Amino acid sequence: MSTAATTRSQTRIVGAPVPRKEGIDKLVGRAQYVDDLTREGMFYGATVRSTIPRGLIRSIAFDPHIAWCDFTIVTAKDIPGKNHIQLIVADQPCLAETQVNHCDEPILLLAHPDKHKLLAAVAAVHIEYDPLPAVFSIEESESQKEIILGEDNLIKSFLLEKGDVDSAWARAAHIVEGEYRTGPQEHLYIENNGMIAEWSAEDGITVWGSLQCPYYVHKTLRAVFDLPDEKVRVIQTETGGAFGGKEDYPSVLASHAGLLAMKSGHAVKMVYDRMEDLAATTKRHPSRIRHRTALDADGKLLAMEIDLATDGGAYSTLSATVLSRATLHACGPYVCPNIRLRSRAWATNHVPYGAFRGFGAPQAIFAMERHMDAIAAALHIDPPIDPVELRRRNFLHQGDRNATDQLMREPVILDQLLDRALAESDYHAKRARYARENLASPVKRGMGIAAFYHGSGFTGSGELYLNSLAGVDVTPDEKVRVLVSNTEFGQGTNTILTQIAAEALGLEFSDVTMVPPDTAHIPNSGPTVASRTGMVVGRIIERACLQLLALLRESAGLQEKSTREQFFAACRRFRAAHGKVESLCYYEAPPGIHWDDATYHGEAYGAYAWAVYVAQVAVDTVTYSAEVEDFWAVQEVGRVLHPVLATGQIEGGVAQAIGYALYEKVVLENGRMANNQMTNYIMPTAEDVPPIHVVFEEIPFRYGGYGAKGIGELPHDGPAPAILNAIRDATGVPFNAIPLLPEDLFATLAAREHPENLWEPVAS
Repeated sequence: MSTAATTRSQTRIVGAPVPRKEGIDKLVGRAQYVDDLTREGMFYGATVRSTIPRGLIRSIAFDPHIAWCDFTIVTAKDIPGKNHIQLIVADQPCLAETQVNHCDEPILLLAHPDKHKLLAAVAAVHIEYDPLPAVFSIEESESQKEIILGEDNLIKSFLLEKGDVDSAWARAAHIVEGEYRTGPQEHLYIENNGMIAEWSAEDGITVWGSLQCPYYVHKTLRAVFDLPDEKVRVIQTETGGAFGGKEDYPSVLASHAGLLAMKSGHAVKMVYDRMEDLAATTKRHPSRIRHRTALDADGKLLAMEIDLATDGGAYSTLSATVLSRATLHACGPYVCPNIRLRSRAWATNHVPYGAFRGFGAPQAIFAMERHMDAIAAALHIDPPIDPVELRRRNFLHQGDRNATDQLMREPVILDQLLDRALAESDYHAKRARYARENLASPVKRGMGIAAFYHGSGFTGSGELYLNSLAGVDVTPDEKVRVLVSNTEFGQGTNTILTQIAAEALGLEFSDVTMVPPDTAHIPNSGPTVASRTGMVVGRIIERACLQLLALLRESAGLQEKSTREQFFAACRRFRAAHGKVESLCYYEAPPGIHWDDATYHGEAYGAYAWAVYVAQVAVDTVTYSAEVEDFWAVQEVGRVLHPVLATGQIEGGVAQAIGYALYEKVVLENGRMANNQMTNYIMPTAEDVPPIHVVFEEIPFRYGGYGAKGIGELPHDGPAPAILNAIRDATGVPFNAIPLLPEDLFATLAAREHPENLWEPVAS
């Protein structure tokens, strides 16, 4: 682990592999997940869903063989406030009233004290429809032959322009074109979506649930129930994984459980089984991305024209945010003077697509990094240029400007990361050796590379708009508590934020704890998304702790250098004089951050994490299976706050992205997920995940929590293109769509005797 360019003094707790705050409770089974919880007199809830992708609801009938008087039944007419889920655009109904726009859209809710009676009751609700024509692809939506959303089926669009693209083509020595596609991906968190709701006329609604963003759920419940802030309470229970899938959907489930609780007069628990969770909840957006690239005679980029399209599903959810992130990462970590990028999210009659680790960047980076290898294969220059040299020749460096004209003020060490990745993987020697061995072997091996960056935190003015508030307090029993709405769901939030607080205050790690996320007790520090927790919220906590020390020195006699005992003695004196010991701070943007939402120009992110990944693959031309045999992940993520957790983030992201590349295919039939069970939605197991060699370089970011930048999203961005680039190196055949399954390999490799059926981007 490199310590070059470290700008902070040596730390005791930050950077150390301290025990996870919640680790022991999880290890011994004390951790309470939502399905472990119960409330007195609790009912259980279930959802009656649409069976068609689009149509008008003609009638709802209830089978007379069911004792419906024992059930609580909720429809859209029972909603006291707005029948909308409050995300970026409030176009998704809480319950469908007159029309459905995707299969598995919720129409009606049932509750009963015996959960075993719900399955039969759901099947006994009969809904008749007047079907309407449905749209199932980007191409169908953009043709606008059938309008299913607004006036043109368009959820969101962006235009990013830089320089003069039109004049560059005439000056180009080479022009290379390509089209790249990515499919949906399911989150596959270990714990399915679940929620418990309780209602009282005096106190309003309280929900407990598996979720990422308490204040997102709070916002929706306020609107659905038409309640003031103080009558809505959201409490996060222990959460078994999320990956973005519990950013948007818990607002739907909390509303459903709450409506049943309000009408029944009982607490209501709703926990999906795996089949319902797979079929009904959001997925990663599918994409189609077309590149046209101009280069000079030396292989330097002159111009990029990119058309980026995503399938947003039936409602907007978070498609605008995903499209924005895709737009801002589509040009890669390269210098290019002329860029035109049009991006659009199109409505279809699929289940709405939503947030998923990387949210748009994995799709865009897959296309860019496959296209860079396609360019290297297409160019015929002397001396020849390989994929490594093509990237190196075009890398961004400190002082350069990226696609949005953002000046790279912070150090950029892509060359160093590339050299380290090549050395760690023995890339060049293996590539040469495999080229010889592949001639005589049915198992073809290859090496692939991907270089990329990921913006940390919300885009542009997003963090300023959030105006996050966070801090610490000190209890009478001498515990420092971190006050944030950022949640733990396996990634280490509880640990790194308490590390930062303990370090800043000069205390022991055991002196600091987290206040459980509960909107009645914690401020709104923003959502746990976008790799912002360590960098953005961690910095707020660091500042709040330093502010607390200043208050204690000014008002309670704390000395500059003090012991733990002296700190808590000063807290006692401060409490006696002021009633409580608390320090809260709002977000402060790094200086020089200027973003223009209208032109999509300026400082898109306060900081970027940078990476170079290398994949070694084997392709069996007898069984047509591809396997990742080894993997190297080299990244610069600012200060590494906790080396074990950081390494785990990289390893987990790489494993998840291997599934994205080679295994996980959502099969859609008439708009519905047909393989919504773990027997036929295939994810990589431990046997399918190779050794993952993780290397960090550290250049602390002065405006991040103890120098941190984002890390959680980064490792999902690079593996898929590195893997498919390695498969092209192994087979000599390009594949430009994922997931790449054995049947896809067979369809193309078996046709090698007929090369006229194969396609690869060619320079003109």
